[in-house]
Amino acid sequence: MSEIKVPDLGESISEGTIYKWLVKEGDTVGQGDVLAELETDKVNLEISAEEDGVISSILRQAGENVAVGEAIGIIGAAAAGTPKAAGGSKPAAAPEAAGGSNAAAPQAAAEASAPAASAAPAATSAGDSSAALATPGARKLARERGIALGEVSARDPIGRIGQADVKDHGAAGAAAPAAPAPQGKPEAAKPLAALGKAPHPEDGKATERKRMSRRRLTIASRLVEAQQTAAMLTTFNEVDMTAILDIRKRRKDNFKEKHDVGLGFMSFFTKAVIGALKAYPMLNAEIDGEDLLLKKYYDIGIAVAAKEGLVVPVVRDADRLSFPQIEREIGALAAKARANTLSLAELQGGTFTITNGGVFGSLLSTPILNTPQVGILGMHKIQLRPIALDEETTVNRPMMYIALSYDHRIVDGSEAVSFLVKVKELLEDPEALLLEG
Repeated sequence: MSEIKVPDLGESISEGTIYKWLVKEGDTVGQGDVLAELETDKVNLEISAEEDGVISSILRQAGENVAVGEAIGIIGAAAAGTPKAAGGSKPAAAPEAAGGSNAAAPQAAAEASAPAASAAPAATSAGDSSAALATPGARKLARERGIALGEVSARDPIGRIGQADVKDHGAAGAAAPAAPAPQGKPEAAKPLAALGKAPHPEDGKATERKRMSRRRLTIASRLVEAQQTAAMLTTFNEVDMTAILDIRKRRKDNFKEKHDVGLGFMSFFTKAVIGALKAYPMLNAEIDGEDLLLKKYYDIGIAVAAKEGLVVPVVRDADRLSFPQIEREIGALAAKARANTLSLAELQGGTFTITNGGVFGSLLSTPILNTPQVGILGMHKIQLRPIALDEETTVNRPMMYIALSYDHRIVDGSEAVSFLVKVKELLEDPEALLLEG
């Protein structure tokens, strides 16, 4: 018998939230099988079995906060000849048996769709035989609400009671004493709770309460911290993208064929930012108490919008990488971000950040600093606009607004404006970009 414990999560991370269980009580597992997924402030991590055995007890449920080293379950010895659950590291008999990240409805759906032959009934709790066909989460919820499981109707084909059944029973019980509908109406409206919604405390309109993920809470906290601790200002400029678009049009096919990666905009902007950082090093610095840390390396963070929230993986030593290497590294990090497989090392550090709101259609925005960094560049949508070349000639050009948010505590306005002008010049003159970036 052994405990399933929360592993070491890395520097500065002392706790996490159980995102979901991939097994349930009674499942047979082997050493190395993935048992649960843990959500931290930055990434999701897998918790694996350290020995063969049977999941005898799940101590903490999905959505609960747990500390490093805390026991969240117990693996007991497997009976001789007991077959291992099908599906390798993720047993097929337990599709997210502990519920999703915070919702009971997916759990009920998974329970209802599971084959009757593969569903293992939960162990009977002491003194309550009605709990024999109830999930651990349902038993816990029933105890909290004082509901007898024998009175709860199950939607599962084998009669197993899930959390959603307990919730529906509680909602029905609460709605029973309500006054009858006024005469003249064909039937009373269904309780909002039965629809998965709760009435607003003030006006009675339907609302839905959803728990924020740990990553979303961390993002919210860091953004507020950045605005409260930094003297943040934003300066703007615009870039004529004609030259870059022309290069991409002429070179993209050969570039793709030779390097097996597309030629995007991010490599151009990364190179331009590095050239500007070399010219204005205070944008690559950091405040440490009463000291300044002037960084002589260029680890560029690239903001990526993932399902669970914004993450900023870091391209290390970007000044030493070629255009195809930058494109390849950014593509790999973005794919990991969207698949939720980034490691903590890939998110830590960074000296400057680039964020591209233009992919979503943003024309102009003021990005918030990714502290403790003191600068962040915002890219935006490319849009044809009339540009006056001289007093008599006006042409339509593909223009992009760019924004630099900076910490005014160590970066002066003139330096910030000059930095952004340098980025503009390098982007509009690709030859200079290749030489200086």
